[in-house]
Amino acid sequence: MKSKSIGILTKPKFPEVKATLLGVVAWLRARSINVLLDTTSATLLNEPGGIQKPQLAEKADVLLVLGGDGTILSAARLAAERSIPILGVNMGGLGFLTEVRLDNLYPSLERVFTNDYTLDERLMLVTHVHRHGETVARGIVLNDVVISKGTLARMIELQIAIGGQFVTNLRGDGLIIGTPTGSTAYSLSAGGPIMNPALQALIVTPICPHTLTHRPLIIPSDVVIEVTLTSKDDGSMATLDGQVGVAMTQGDTAVIRASDYRTRLIRFPESHYYEVLREKLKWGHV
Repeated sequence: MKSKSIGILTKPKFPEVKATLLGVVAWLRARSINVLLDTTSATLLNEPGGIQKPQLAEKADVLLVLGGDGTILSAARLAAERSIPILGVNMGGLGFLTEVRLDNLYPSLERVFTNDYTLDERLMLVTHVHRHGETVARGIVLNDVVISKGTLARMIELQIAIGGQFVTNLRGDGLIIGTPTGSTAYSLSAGGPIMNPALQALIVTPICPHTLTHRPLIIPSDVVIEVTLTSKDDGSMATLDGQVGVAMTQGDTAVIRASDYRTRLIRFPESHYYEVLREKLKWGHV
């Protein structure tokens, strides 16, 4: 890949980020590669300028993410409409989305520039929140949309329809609508199954349902999910990828469907999904 420009996104809370950023920027510039820094990265390097994240995603040909899965989720939302490839470098602990370990950063970059990689396309969700016939919020996510109660201990009540058909009224702490990528996130903690990311399917996982027979549902990716808040709960939220919160009031409906856009993660041929699962979830080795 003859990349015209690489945009770098960082999560400064990791202690190694500054040294890694210094090294990688020098390495890329020594190879005459145009480096675009977001404002956070530019500040870390004491460089003038820096580009706001949305503009960086519009200009870059590849996004290099130094952080953890949360930083990748942010990058995925930024890159969604251009589908630019993302290479994640794991600066954190448990990371399902970050492909590269820090000690393998430079060999991995070399491989990217010699086209020795594959692109792993991941399903995304688009959400619209409707209130009195108007759209009050919209967003795109890689992992999940979570509709949950406020801080008080009472239950939330939701009406769920899938593909235009009424499914159930759910009472509980909330509901997760996730992608296969998101199946190893909050949904897994709430008792949902692990889904191979290659699946074209969505998962609907209740959170602490009052009726114990409510169970996670796996549904086709081409259906529309409508979740209406029927209880009067102050503080109820639709949360996008655990990072963006949208307040919901009684009668609001979140309409969720698969997006036309895909997240494209740079992967290397020897990296296997089940190996990642085994390592991250500490399953037994043969």
